[in-house]
Amino acid sequence: MKAALALLLLLATTHAEHRGKAYVRDKVCQEFKALGKENFRTLTIIANSRKFSNATFEEISHLVGEIVSLAETCCAEGADPSCYDAGSSALSAKSCGEDSPFPAHAGTAGCCAQEGLEQKLCLAALQHPPQELPRYLQPSNEELCQAFKKDPKDFADRFLHEYASSYGQAPLPVLLGSTRTFLSMVSTCCISPAPTACFLKEKLERKTLSLLTLMSNRVCSRFTEYGKDKVTFSYLTSLAQKMPSASFEDLFPLAEDAAEVFSECCDSVAEDCMQKKLSEHTAKVCSALTARDKRFADCCKGTNLMQNYFCISALPPAPAPKLPEAQKPMNKQLCSEDGARHAKRYLFELARRHTSVPDTFLGKLYDACEKVRGECCSAKDTSACLDSKRQQMGEELPRFLEKANQLCGQYTELNFLDFKKRLRESLTQMMPEAGPELLGQLVEQRADFASTCCSHNSPPLYCASKV
Repeated sequence: MKAALALLLLLATTHAEHRGKAYVRDKVCQEFKALGKENFRTLTIIANSRKFSNATFEEISHLVGEIVSLAETCCAEGADPSCYDAGSSALSAKSCGEDSPFPAHAGTAGCCAQEGLEQKLCLAALQHPPQELPRYLQPSNEELCQAFKKDPKDFADRFLHEYASSYGQAPLPVLLGSTRTFLSMVSTCCISPAPTACFLKEKLERKTLSLLTLMSNRVCSRFTEYGKDKVTFSYLTSLAQKMPSASFEDLFPLAEDAAEVFSECCDSVAEDCMQKKLSEHTAKVCSALTARDKRFADCCKGTNLMQNYFCISALPPAPAPKLPEAQKPMNKQLCSEDGARHAKRYLFELARRHTSVPDTFLGKLYDACEKVRGECCSAKDTSACLDSKRQQMGEELPRFLEKANQLCGQYTELNFLDFKKRLRESLTQMMPEAGPELLGQLVEQRADFASTCCSHNSPPLYCASKV
């Protein structure tokens, strides 16, 4: 299994090292021969499904078929040296045709206005934004086996496409391992004399890998969207809300460590980077925090560090402690060399006092704070600029925090039906003139927002647009 994965990773490594040279025949042929046709095809499905996450299966199939056929023809012994360049040019021309069967992309027209190598490289660089809300839903065991027995190859291709497009931000080795073990499970259990028992055993064995795929897709989506500095802040406030009794000094090094793991492993093709580094990080969290908090201690009891990480990630926010008002940083601190750290410390203090305010709201505060520092620290009169912004924030911030804290606090505490009932009651008080239809729409909108965005693991882009 590891040998097969290593072969598949060779292709990913080559692409990573030769971006901008995707049409160089020698590189593609080296990959094709090392992997073999079927492994090359499998990785091509995964790579293009990640890249064009909104494409249909048919569009991906057309593209993969052309890429594999081109490699097979032009990498054969005795093939004309100009075969690959001519074939890739024909593929580009087909992409630019009005009836192109390949994945649609808004940037295609701009690429097609270019010529030659520039056009090819431009088309190769196109990609869809990742899916923030994974659409893959695993069918029942019976449905899986029915589809598998009907056409094993079509079943595998469709699964690879749906799964890779849904979890495309997970590191490639994690995604490959997860898809490989899933297809192995289906092919084994669907011919087993006791399929139910087989599926139960196999699902338990791949549970850690399944969760790792889900969690790494989430954290790497966040890392891609936020960048290292903001993801450090996001992780810091998540820990602060789970353990508001801990200090900034207790938690900030752990947040920095987590951000370092994501920066190292989200784009890594090392086979076990994410699992190994995340396990090491979890050991640090458990060592630092178990003596201080029973919930963390319970999560850290197990011997499987990855399971412990998932447990910690799933912890709901703790009740906010009674603390004095957070001390605002002074003007000279905000614009000092450590200004970013002072800003994070203040927002950390707000997060531990408002433990139900979700990441997406805190992220807005972080962005606002960075914008203020950017504007005012380079202004002619820094103090006047900061004082003006401070007054504006003083008026708006408490209301902003209270609304977010109330909505997500109620969502966390109540069951969903009671939550919607409470929403309707509060909206009726706020908008007594609203009719039943409008109230119903508002309740559904806010309930949908809360169910998606009140969790720390919420999709960042989607939720930021909904705030």
